[in-house]
Amino acid sequence: MADIRPGGAPTVLRVVLGKRLQDLREKAGLSFEQAGAALDVTHATIRRMEKAEVGLKIPYVEKLLTTYGVTEPSEIDSFLGLAREANQRGWWHRFRDVLPEWFSAFVSLEGAASIIRAYEPHYVPGLLQTESYARAVLRAGMPHASEAEIERGVALRMERQALLTRPDAPLLWVVMDETVLRRPIGGAETMREQIDRLVETSAAPNVRLQVMPFAAGPHPAMYGPFHIFRFPIPELPDIAYSESLVGSVYIDQRDDVSVFLEALDRMCAQAAPAQTTQALLGGIRKEI
Repeated sequence: MADIRPGGAPTVLRVVLGKRLQDLREKAGLSFEQAGAALDVTHATIRRMEKAEVGLKIPYVEKLLTTYGVTEPSEIDSFLGLAREANQRGWWHRFRDVLPEWFSAFVSLEGAASIIRAYEPHYVPGLLQTESYARAVLRAGMPHASEAEIERGVALRMERQALLTRPDAPLLWVVMDETVLRRPIGGAETMREQIDRLVETSAAPNVRLQVMPFAAGPHPAMYGPFHIFRFPIPELPDIAYSESLVGSVYIDQRDDVSVFLEALDRMCAQAAPAQTTQALLGGIRKEI
């Protein structure tokens, strides 16, 4: 079994362990129905465990391991230990009052990724926002929310940003439309503060920021924003993410994700080089 970083995001751990259970079942030559019979459950339960759609019941996992031919006690204990960790709630659970269920998986993936790539045509990505900018964005996106709910949302966004300065921080590579920097959000002072933050953050070794200028014309991703997550875990494929007003889509099929990757690669070649970003940001700031 490949190593998993201790303290990894629980949702991601469930995905990884589900894939491992699938591999073990297939190597044992068992169908969903046969695996379900060993637990006296339906084949759908086995499918849901492998797809990380349900928590991992420890007795079920232990029985499946022995059914699949895993007999080494230390290997079983290690797997069960990871299953217990995977069932634990993530730090973001305390923000469940303002965190949609469909976005919880995003926070989990974000925390476990080694590379986060994104295209954003509308606003500065959450990992790079200042408090005042985040507050203005949340107010616009949640017009019926109370001030307390807005502040909770801001606190969640600020806590997410801690991953950029941790010892094993991921690489964050963002392409933003020039529109993002031209759209006045929260007033002139908020925008100046936000651009200052972008200048500061883009100097970090694990942050790469590119701007797609108006003059570049059309590009391959004009349909909307998206993220791509890459992980240091062999079992976990690249995952693309996009969202709407009422939900989100997570895509892990290789052919589909490759469409997003190709679009982003083409945009990175078309956008202003990362090394000129600070000069571009400085010029826009002087105009505000």
